[in-house]
Amino acid sequence: MANERIILGIDPGTNIMGYGLILQKGKKISLITMGIINLGKYDSHALKLKKIFERTLALIEEYHPDEMSLEAPFFGKNVQSMLKLGRAQGVAMAAGLYKDLPIFEYSPKKIKQSITGNGNASKEQVAGMLKNLVHFETEPKYLDATDGLAAAVCHYFQGDNTSQGKSYSNWKSFLKDNPERKG
Repeated sequence: MANERIILGIDPGTNIMGYGLILQKGKKISLITMGIINLGKYDSHALKLKKIFERTLALIEEYHPDEMSLEAPFFGKNVQSMLKLGRAQGVAMAAGLYKDLPIFEYSPKKIKQSITGNGNASKEQVAGMLKNLVHFETEPKYLDATDGLAAAVCHYFQGDNTSQGKSYSNWKSFLKDNPERKG
């Protein structure tokens, strides 16, 4: 089926990284798996980054996703935290790029908005809505797993909306395909 794809969603973190994989068949999505990578046991930030890269590669090699969706780090007051999260996200992206996966990035607000309709929803509200969307029984111990899953489902929703129309890189290309709109 041409309209079938696997999406890997990642919620980057330097202590806990969440991930979720969904299968899209036509207009239906189903859960493949979700979980976390616990990095808290590693002392060195460099070692944590290495583990993020290795585990992301392992997920890609095991499940063969077609696309990767990541939650972008939010801009907080703590610059050191932002730097560490940015590095974690970059390493996960590098693993996807190494395997030639298209990478998509969404803000936490955009992900929450697409899942719950509320950009300020709590992690618990996001998890509750995901439970209904992809039908899983038990909420995971760490909500980072549902955050990773939310990144994948958000991308599904975005792809679904954008697949109905063509995207254009500039006004000239739009006018080329729509000459009657020149005015």
